[in-house]
Amino acid sequence: MGQPPPARRRASPLGAYGERPPSPFGGLPVAEIAIFAGAVALVVGVIRHGGAALIGGVVICLLGVLEVTTREHFSGYRSHTVLLAAIPAVAVEFLIALTVGPPAIRALLLVPVAAVFATCAWFLRKRFLLARQARIAKPAKTGPAAS
Repeated sequence: MGQPPPARRRASPLGAYGERPPSPFGGLPVAEIAIFAGAVALVVGVIRHGGAALIGGVVICLLGVLEVTTREHFSGYRSHTVLLAAIPAVAVEFLIALTVGPPAIRALLLVPVAAVFATCAWFLRKRFLLARQARIAKPAKTGPAAS
């Protein structure tokens, strides 16, 4: 007759675990507002072919995303290792290009950038795993005492 329901995929052991960590701003969605405002400024900057709106949009979006990802990562809720490691790597690439100029062989720029990325990713991964273990070990708040 009918086919059996498809087997559910097991959730990744490093996916989201537990409740999302609370925002430091209480109920005010500051990060979400920053991401939206940054996206609007970014679109305006792209339409105007660059300028302060484009740079401001990127920076404001980055700050909003950084707030959410660091809060989730360092609390052990969800891993954002790659995204958080990419931010200092891109900053190093920008500083090298700004101070030294782009190298004749652009692939050489990958050497310091990859080293920064790998180092940050290693430390961030270790920090997330520690936070995840602490989150799993902490008993869930349930019942009338949690209210």
